[in-house]
Amino acid sequence: MSRKHPQKRAKGDERLAADLKSNRAECPGKPQFIRADLSEVGPCCYELSREVRPDMLAPARLYADEALLDAMLQGDTLNQLANVATLPGVTGCVYGMPDMHMGYGFPVGGVAAMELPHGMVSPGGVGFDINCGVRLISLPITREAAGAGVADLTHELSRTIPSGMGTGGGVELDRSDLNGVLEGGSRFAVERLGLGLPQDLDHTESGGCLPGADAEKVSFRACERGLDQLGTMGSGNHFVEVQVVDQVLDDAAAAAMGLGLGSLCVLIHTGSRGLGHQVCTDTVKLMDARLAAQGIKLPDRQLSCAPASSPEGQDYLAAMACAANFAWANRQAIGHRVRKAVTHLFRKVSGPSVRVVYDVAHNIAKIEEHGGRRVLVHRKGATRAFGPGHPEIPADYRAMGQPVLIPGSMGTCSYVLAGVAGTGELSWASTCHGAGRSLSRTAAKQATTGSDVRRELEAQGIVVRGATGQGLAEEAPLAYKDVDVVVGAVETAGLARKVARLRPLGVIKG
Repeated sequence: MSRKHPQKRAKGDERLAADLKSNRAECPGKPQFIRADLSEVGPCCYELSREVRPDMLAPARLYADEALLDAMLQGDTLNQLANVATLPGVTGCVYGMPDMHMGYGFPVGGVAAMELPHGMVSPGGVGFDINCGVRLISLPITREAAGAGVADLTHELSRTIPSGMGTGGGVELDRSDLNGVLEGGSRFAVERLGLGLPQDLDHTESGGCLPGADAEKVSFRACERGLDQLGTMGSGNHFVEVQVVDQVLDDAAAAAMGLGLGSLCVLIHTGSRGLGHQVCTDTVKLMDARLAAQGIKLPDRQLSCAPASSPEGQDYLAAMACAANFAWANRQAIGHRVRKAVTHLFRKVSGPSVRVVYDVAHNIAKIEEHGGRRVLVHRKGATRAFGPGHPEIPADYRAMGQPVLIPGSMGTCSYVLAGVAGTGELSWASTCHGAGRSLSRTAAKQATTGSDVRRELEAQGIVVRGATGQGLAEEAPLAYKDVDVVVGAVETAGLARKVARLRPLGVIKG
């Protein structure tokens, strides 16, 4: 059975009109899907057909092994993915990645593409932390040579990178500079604020700047929240980790990325902070209030949306691009502090040798070309994974495929993958974004304590800095799926291939 996107049923306005008519039909409720509702259509690939739920406008496909699938069948995760398939303008399939779990509206780990110009854009399909993403920095230092310097570096990073809920202490910006960041992203941060090196931009998705950003579309409150947060990590699942390459699984690709066995690197995981959260909050309220006027009926109001061509849709895309650019500039600013800390502690290391391997978003909506047509791809808790030869891949990586960064849970390994050919037809060129939660934060705090987590990590030789007891408990490894299993399902399904595994040595949490 083919795993490619199903053929389009109609085109343009005619297609949208048909979708809206179907969308207005009564929703059959919230079914609890069972294993028998799914058909196996490929390795680690299962399909929920439109016949299972009449209001779906597209099939839903899940990438998972049997154990991961069993976990997804619990709770409302699959129903959330099916809800996404009811949005007018949805095309092909909607996809659930192996790390998928419940989220706001869209499940985290959900991918959907909308026909342009009139298909829906949904803030819930991006998330509140717009362009939450990951930046990997390689260091010209081995674990053996660093010795006790690993603990020193972890401490220095915890001291110089502000972290925590609502924390300021970032790069001081006036409103003019903030507008420059919102519209210029990482390039503005490098060229006007002096944060990093020009070559960093070459290894950043979209060059660190999403086109179409308009600072005038970002509310005063959102800007107010962002003024003192550039260069800050935040809290929750955000982190900075000092890691060592403990396995090389693709020699040529790892060499191209500067990831030698035993070498050190730093992984940064954060996003657009309060500014992005406010952009999402503002838009969800606005779109929800105007659903009736748009003639859209939803099975879940958390899917609030508007046609991408509408004034509301255009305003959101412009504001979302601003928040995405802020997030790229944020990771650029943190990366600049990492480079300064490394060159301060290891005096023989030059700044340019502290190298950005790649920076990739995993909460974003982007206009892309797939199969000769332009679509709006929503990736929420999912990572872009273009295969070899794609023009948006940096020239020095183009032959091997786009680098894909998959952080594990705190205290467990992370992975570097590379995109493979043909994934545009399998997943809108997308893959997972991490291990994926298996327990809520409340359940995690009931299962363990921060002091227990700290002891367990330190027993493994991992230095822990900057985290509260509550934060450590919420992000304990037991709260997440096994990243080895998740990445294994990704590779088996043919969505990406393994390049290297990274083991944590030092963890800095908010």
